[in-house]
Amino acid sequence: MALLLTLDHRGGAGAVSLHTQLERELRERIRAGRLEAGTRLPATRELAQRLGVSRGVVVEAYAQLAAEGYLSTRRGAGTVVAGTTRTPEAPPPVLSERAAPEDLHPGLPDLAAFPRAAWARSLRTVTRELPDAAFGYPDPSGAAVLRVGLARYLGRARGVAAEPARLLIVSGLTQGLTLLARALLRRGARRVAVEDPGFFVHRWALAHAGLEVVPVAVDEHGLRTDLLARVEADAVLVTPAHQAPLGGVLRAARREALLLWAERRGALVIEDDYDAEYRYDRDPVGAVQGLAPERVAYLGCASKVLAPALRIGWLALPAAWAETVAVEKALDDLGTPLLDQHALADFIERGELDRHLRRMRPRYRARRATLVAALARELPEWRVAGVAAGFGVVALPPAATDERALIAAAARRGMVLHGLARYRVAPGPPGLVLGIGNTSEPALARAVKQLAGAYEEVT
Repeated sequence: MALLLTLDHRGGAGAVSLHTQLERELRERIRAGRLEAGTRLPATRELAQRLGVSRGVVVEAYAQLAAEGYLSTRRGAGTVVAGTTRTPEAPPPVLSERAAPEDLHPGLPDLAAFPRAAWARSLRTVTRELPDAAFGYPDPSGAAVLRVGLARYLGRARGVAAEPARLLIVSGLTQGLTLLARALLRRGARRVAVEDPGFFVHRWALAHAGLEVVPVAVDEHGLRTDLLARVEADAVLVTPAHQAPLGGVLRAARREALLLWAERRGALVIEDDYDAEYRYDRDPVGAVQGLAPERVAYLGCASKVLAPALRIGWLALPAAWAETVAVEKALDDLGTPLLDQHALADFIERGELDRHLRRMRPRYRARRATLVAALARELPEWRVAGVAAGFGVVALPPAATDERALIAAAARRGMVLHGLARYRVAPGPPGLVLGIGNTSEPALARAVKQLAGAYEEVT
């Protein structure tokens, strides 16, 4: 087939490898729909000759895209563009302001419980009291008052060792990760290990920046550090307090092994602490960053503790990385909106964040218990994975279940379900990630009844 591709062969310092360029070109064409599902790609040897590269360049690019779900390779059928039923690297869907009633979205807190009055008070206070000079261009690294307040909060609530000068305020966790990815590239990094299954947005952000994403398996205790030891990566991204999506907690021995691996390789550990404040069976475990602040870049955001609409996140950075990432932030947008930063600082200082978390923990705990009990009652052959924490419950049906067929059957009943396949790079057993944060207890019980009906249909 005719396939117009352009690669930069010049090389030199900072050049992007040929196989990474080829991956980008093909990935973007598939995303844009210019290469449709079922399209057969040229054989590796043929394409290598056309592009003037070694066959290994094409083989590596095809293998990476196949691992990401873009391509499918079958003996005798060649390499074809995969269908759209599993596209973990595609841009995430935009959530409408009126989500579907039976969409058990695993990433949403209770939006109706946002503390509007307390937030409005903080916003009015800072708008009234800020000096005129504060309405000019902000410090791209973030308002000093928020960095001080966050350093105190993260230190006592998460065990994070963060000096205000090494905290960077960003517009959400994804921007923070993207800035960090660009900084890694500038420092010569090329490969980042990620959890598999893991949060698909992590993979999108890293791959979009030009880094090669290397999946490492997880189990009920988090990242398999014994497998990480075999990976030649420049950084690793982990969710140690509550693995996304399987819900395990990285045990102490693995935390030590993770940091030892990073020390030996001179690698950076990227810690996403996305919902660690919400643990229901015991006190939350502390952040890995507190064990090695010069080896770990810590990411957090307001999306889970308050609401995604705030678009405020933070990075606690090792001294060696603080300036590099801050430059990326300055060049990206000159800074996160300042009024919201000051409002959050006031909100934290007045104790409103702590009060909000105390109100919400028992509410989410009750919702999780309702969902788990309903699953045990309606679907006794299923099991629940992970610790009692966060907004998502991983429900695992029998291994023979067709996950795609189950999701389709549920859709016919007006439900939007989120399957584990979207989180995986390597194939694995079926499963669903069921959100509890933005769904009431009665609605959760009804949803499980509908799910049981869908399951009966496909088995």
